[in-house]
Amino acid sequence: MVTAAAVLLLLGAQAGPVHAAKGFRPAPWGDLFGVGSPRREPRGERLRGSVRRAAVPLPRPRPDDAPAAETATRTGPAAAEPQAPQAGKPAEQAAPATAPSPPPAPQASACRQALTEAIAIAPSIPDIHGAGGCGGEDLVRLEAIVLPDQRRVAVKPAAILRCAMASELADWIRTDIAPLAVSLGSTISDLDNFDSFECRGRNRIVGARLSEHGRANALDVRALKLANGRSISLTDRTVPRAVRETVLHSVCARFSTVLGPSSDWYHEDHIHLDLMERRNNYRICQWDVLDPLPQIAPLLPAIRPDDAPPREVAAKSDGAKPDNAKPEAAAPAEAAKQDKAEPEPAKPATKKPATKKRR
Repeated sequence: MVTAAAVLLLLGAQAGPVHAAKGFRPAPWGDLFGVGSPRREPRGERLRGSVRRAAVPLPRPRPDDAPAAETATRTGPAAAEPQAPQAGKPAEQAAPATAPSPPPAPQASACRQALTEAIAIAPSIPDIHGAGGCGGEDLVRLEAIVLPDQRRVAVKPAAILRCAMASELADWIRTDIAPLAVSLGSTISDLDNFDSFECRGRNRIVGARLSEHGRANALDVRALKLANGRSISLTDRTVPRAVRETVLHSVCARFSTVLGPSSDWYHEDHIHLDLMERRNNYRICQWDVLDPLPQIAPLLPAIRPDDAPPREVAAKSDGAKPDNAKPEAAAPAEAAKQDKAEPEPAKPATKKPATKKRR
């Protein structure tokens, strides 16, 4: 018995240094609430834990000039978090959470800000992004152009264009075409839109380069209609040449591309206008102001006049002509034939015997 007790004491004495060498220390929260652990701790560890509990700092007293507690909670980070409903109150009475604010609207371009309703009725439409670069941004639907005297020039049908193209068209109608209509004794009322935005190749050829119509940067104009009912077709040869030349000079000074009659076979009945950007600001103006076609003689014979002689008399007068009347051109030909004919040889003269005269 004595030997067994000595062995146990020896093992217990060696266990303390082993734990100390391994850095064994109890968890700091083991006796946080004063509830002791059932296992025994070394004396040094118990003293160290008691010192740590005594050194926990307490919050400072609130200063007098600090904001109120409610204001601090509102301005603090916890103000953004929704508060849980209080106990005893239904969930419907709880304050609703604030909805997220919508994203800010994109700022309008300088062209869109300048194209007001005092210049044109052109509401904005969403951007179009099609295949092959078709479409564009900053698009409008040009419905009418407002003249300086507040009268409107309807665009029929409404044209889908870029804002820059719509602005240039509006200024062209207001500055150049409106005074031209006044000089003709009327006012302009309609703009005949033959084609505007259309996702296609040039001249509608499959595989061709994208047309400016596909970029909403072109307009085909066919005619200008006046308030008195007159329609001025820009490719009609019967329209006065001076009027068509005035329109020609005005569009070629404003637009980078102008195509009309004699440019190709695709623009014989309308005028193509666009604002295509090229190197060195290169421009194309191909529009021949053609003269009226010459008058062609009728295919059917003219009506016989009343004072013409009867057909029977006319037939007799034609048949009464002598047959020996030959054209003067035939006389030299017959004379040439007679000159070419060989002369016949002369026959020797025969002498008759002399006869005596009877008395």
